[in-house]
Amino acid sequence: MMIDVLLLDVNETLSDLEPLRDRFVAAGLPAHSLDAWFAATLRDGFALTAAGAYADFRAIGGDVLAAQLADAGIEPTGERIDGVLSGFTRLALHPDVEPALRRLHERGLRIVTLTNGSVAMSERMFADGGILPLLEHRLDVSAPQRWKPHPDAYRYAAEVCGVPVERMGLAAVHPWDVDGARRAGLQGYYIDRRRTPYPKAFLPPDLAVADFEGLADALQAKAK
Repeated sequence: MMIDVLLLDVNETLSDLEPLRDRFVAAGLPAHSLDAWFAATLRDGFALTAAGAYADFRAIGGDVLAAQLADAGIEPTGERIDGVLSGFTRLALHPDVEPALRRLHERGLRIVTLTNGSVAMSERMFADGGILPLLEHRLDVSAPQRWKPHPDAYRYAAEVCGVPVERMGLAAVHPWDVDGARRAGLQGYYIDRRRTPYPKAFLPPDLAVADFEGLADALQAKAK
């Protein structure tokens, strides 16, 4: 089935997180701390959602970073933590994103973002990257107070857009997000930037492509 709305994950899917490594180093941590920090932030957000509770990305990420700093013998001051996390507002889009989304927008596809972060974190990136005018809505999980991959997060996006979930497709680099979208009734599109095997324990994606240019090609082919 061809979709009416393309729902986009933001962190890593649209944004290149690599520049954040320099901020971890400036705070006194090794560059690879970014990977452990991001995974732990997602873990704790998922855990709170599973327990029926909620905290936002900044609060959880700040707690995880404070623990990393303390473990390294570095005082977890607010200045150090903000110095790292403020980097999210200065990230750039992956180069394939803008031309591919423009193609899909010109074909009439509605484009919406849904992040476990906050809408404000990505506003500058979307404006600088030229995709802000292409986005019908920019959503985060603060309204449903359920982090993706909880089904309520995807259903919230469908309600905002006024479409049934089966008329939406989610594109993400994270298999857990693709799986969550599929279980909620959406189509799931795996953006396999790192050429990593998709987990067999998850529902398979409806499409698996290398980047957004590949997704645009595949969706345009399905529309014919």
